[in-house]
Amino acid sequence: MTVRTVRILGTRGVPAAHGGFETAAEHVGLHLHRQGWRVLVYCQIPGQGPIEVDEWRGLERVNIREPREGSLGTAFFDRKCVAHVLREAGPNDVCLTFGYNTGVFNIAQRVKRIPNVINMDGMEWLRRRWGPLRRGILLGNERVAGLVGDILIADHPHIATYLRRHFGSRRVVTIAYGAHAVHDAPTAPVEALGLEPGRYATLIARPILENSILEIVQAWSACPRPMSLAVLGALRDDDPYHREVRAAAGDQVRFLGAIYDPDIVAALRFHSALYLHGHTVGGTNPSLVEAMAAGNAVIAHNNPYNRFVAGVGNRYFDAAEDLAQSLDLLLEDRDSLTAMGRFSRMRHETEYTWEQICDQYEKALLRAMRARGIDA
Repeated sequence: MTVRTVRILGTRGVPAAHGGFETAAEHVGLHLHRQGWRVLVYCQIPGQGPIEVDEWRGLERVNIREPREGSLGTAFFDRKCVAHVLREAGPNDVCLTFGYNTGVFNIAQRVKRIPNVINMDGMEWLRRRWGPLRRGILLGNERVAGLVGDILIADHPHIATYLRRHFGSRRVVTIAYGAHAVHDAPTAPVEALGLEPGRYATLIARPILENSILEIVQAWSACPRPMSLAVLGALRDDDPYHREVRAAAGDQVRFLGAIYDPDIVAALRFHSALYLHGHTVGGTNPSLVEAMAAGNAVIAHNNPYNRFVAGVGNRYFDAAEDLAQSLDLLLEDRDSLTAMGRFSRMRHETEYTWEQICDQYEKALLRAMRARGIDA
């Protein structure tokens, strides 16, 4: 029996250490390996040198060195990955590409008839932090990827509607993001950060405009609160927005910096009384799903993305003023916080476990292979 082979592109590689796409690649790759697939994951390595292949937990890591940093380095890395696919792919290979930022390179797979399932991310070109040129490049790559991908994955129904409008409905499937349930965690990591378990709220996000960090900090600092707000994310002194966030913070706002240790983050989530989520764009957000998996009550920015994910059992805000009013009422209402947390956990178990998500990815890959006449 011929072994199915999937080549995972578009991330920095495994083990996951950078973000949602890397985490998804890791979980999907390991799932497929357990199902008998041969899994190759393209990994970006700094510096110069030849391509090297090693193994991690049964996954083949294609390590490609790229000396350039930032978005330019990522673009060159993606081009090298696609070139390697064109040289090495066999008749039973399928690509799984996370993101469309260099979608123009995916024309090559289309020409060579190598099936390619593309996660179309969350309309990245709408983000306010990009200038006109960068937005134009992102939009152009989105359009190309949408045209040449065999299956287009939307991580949220709102994104799926957008993709169907531009690329037709036949190739679009909706697959969200997953998280493992957190049912217990030690208190020591929380206490080491000077927080009291159950007596703080969390905000975990990149400190950029579209994540409403400033509005959340302003609302929390509008008056004394019965608990602290723990903010995870790297704030720089040379960034005007970051300085504005710090200036708006009252004494009960704790800036913890960027924390990447998954055990510490899981403990912070599990022992948090409330999770505040300010993302305004981007589909299904990993941080929101992970908060729900830890049983957090959620107050999220009021938009279609967050409302669908967090559901009717959680609460929403439009601006700093109404968030402040919600906090006034909710922080002392332990019964409501408990009910919201139970709803979050139920919604995660119903829709957002990794077992469900990975199974859906496998079905999408098999569908793309069959569409290309590959016996799958």
